[in-house]
Amino acid sequence: MGKTNDYNADSITVLEGLEPVRTRPGMYIGGVGSKGLNHLVYEILDNSVDEHLAGYCDTIWVTLEKNGSCTIKDNGRGLPVDMHQKGVSAERVIMTTLHAGGKFDNNAYKTSGGLHGVGAAVVNALSSEMTVKVSRGGSVYFDSYSRGKATTKLEKGLLPVVAKAKGTGTEINFLPDDTIFEKTEFKGEWIKSRLHETAYLNPGLTIEYEDKRAGSEEKITFHEPDGIKAYVQELNRGQNAVTPVIYFNADVDDQQIECAFQFVDAFEENIHGFCNNIYTQEGGTHITGFKTRFTQLVNMYARQLGILKDKDQNFTGPDTRNGMTAVVAIRHPDPIFEGQTKTKLASADAVQSVSAATGEKLEHYFDRNVEVIKAIIECSEKSAKIRKAEEKAKTNLLSKSKYSFDSNGKLKACTSRDAEKCEIFIVEGDSAGGSAGTGRNREYQAILPIRGKILNVEKASIDKVLANAEIKTMINAFGCGFSEGYGNDFDISKLRYDKIILMTDADVDGSHIDTLLLTFFYRFMPELINDGHVYISMPPLYLVTPKKKSEEPRYLYDDRALQKYEEKHDPSTFELKRFKGLGEMDPPDLWATTLDPERRVLKRVEIEDARMASEVTEMLMGADVAPRRDFIYKHANEAEIDA
Repeated sequence: MGKTNDYNADSITVLEGLEPVRTRPGMYIGGVGSKGLNHLVYEILDNSVDEHLAGYCDTIWVTLEKNGSCTIKDNGRGLPVDMHQKGVSAERVIMTTLHAGGKFDNNAYKTSGGLHGVGAAVVNALSSEMTVKVSRGGSVYFDSYSRGKATTKLEKGLLPVVAKAKGTGTEINFLPDDTIFEKTEFKGEWIKSRLHETAYLNPGLTIEYEDKRAGSEEKITFHEPDGIKAYVQELNRGQNAVTPVIYFNADVDDQQIECAFQFVDAFEENIHGFCNNIYTQEGGTHITGFKTRFTQLVNMYARQLGILKDKDQNFTGPDTRNGMTAVVAIRHPDPIFEGQTKTKLASADAVQSVSAATGEKLEHYFDRNVEVIKAIIECSEKSAKIRKAEEKAKTNLLSKSKYSFDSNGKLKACTSRDAEKCEIFIVEGDSAGGSAGTGRNREYQAILPIRGKILNVEKASIDKVLANAEIKTMINAFGCGFSEGYGNDFDISKLRYDKIILMTDADVDGSHIDTLLLTFFYRFMPELINDGHVYISMPPLYLVTPKKKSEEPRYLYDDRALQKYEEKHDPSTFELKRFKGLGEMDPPDLWATTLDPERRVLKRVEIEDARMASEVTEMLMGADVAPRRDFIYKHANEAEIDA
């Protein structure tokens, strides 16, 4: 891709103001939890990566500072600092105006990965402090902000010069606003994963990462000259390879398409899609183009080689891709995404371009590497046999245990059929189920008691999973089916409850049950988590009853809250009760603390990094002990111990 030199104040197009960001941050960064917090880093990072894509930046420095802020520096051209048509420096316009950036000007960037230029302004609006240093034209220019408002005085509309510049580039430091975010501590593991991924997608880029925070000191250089081929090898590390890594790239209709894939001896599909360096967690049109054409190719070669006879049915798409690990990355000049946070590519032309590239390049490869396509077809044959056997088992098992909506064994149903208003609590044990059943609002709250710990689905075969009574009860209660492996019977539109709330005791056993349930949802109903339907309740540990009748009782949710309360109150002035479990709570207490939507505390389950989530789930819940032990030792200091 050739360089584009016209990057100045005239390149910055303004579409709208910045006011909505602080009032509705979730619209721009997906939420105010850890996921949204880390998203701030990615927004500024993406702007630096765009400079690399334009041909002007080869190194990015990302530093997590001791004070909790983050600094991102690059050696690109530097933000424009000359006078914008609005009468101030272009840098000020970029940092204070939504939809103001070079990505709207075709002469400044041919492709970009940031949120269409809104990123820097959004980060500014959600930071208590931000400083900007621009090295350009031999000078270092400075600007500063507090919660989106400028604090540096301009000189006739232009930024002050604070030093002489040795090169060019932009350095941005920002401190997330603790009045906006639930927590302001960046998740280093997630950030490192994103940086490494970015290095794989940009073989000519070097990213220097440093964590200066106390107890987390670390320096890492991310540089992957072999690109996505190395990425696929890393994803398949420890697996038995069936094929070599197959790689192709092509330019089709102004789109750059790059793909690498490999088959391993495992019956699952592992495909990662990217558009302009952004991970499209939910796939999209580029993945559809690749999958469809690949399935057609496998069936074509299977018939040409006589492996599929005239009477045989074609392999299904999942048949042809089981065992495949793939990375599909495209660079699109004007991509269309579903949603502000870009989890799914919607550009219709990507289907045709990726399909055309896949067909042309892979036919050329397979014609010269017949043994490779034979190995892939053999994987498809094995998958088809297992699929047919498991479909039969699935049909038999589910047909034996059909429940109606109102007669589902243990389920205490709600009267409403409006799924948007209804919620279901999965409760540990019949005792807690009885209290919850009495204390709930019967109109819209359903209660489903389960006995103890459900099956660990990470270690179990599909037939054992579907034979488990607790799992069958949940599948039938939710009403939306499930998806796994070789097919997809899941239909989110049939979900009977907007919220699925795990309500277990606040102890080790309760946490283990939550983990087992979340593993089941993640592997068999991932859309429930991705669409924000799964929650974990936060029942209190203590009830504090002041001896003064004029003071109201208080519920305390953890030991830290108790410690703070005890620091401010004499022990002789109150009575303390610790709840051993939900089952011993009276229905009014359970309503007030855990069921009442106006007063309860819920944690919504989210997935920030799908690849890392899958790896950690497999490691923690799978059969291999050594990686799990290493992970526990590494993260033991992060655990909160309940004394």
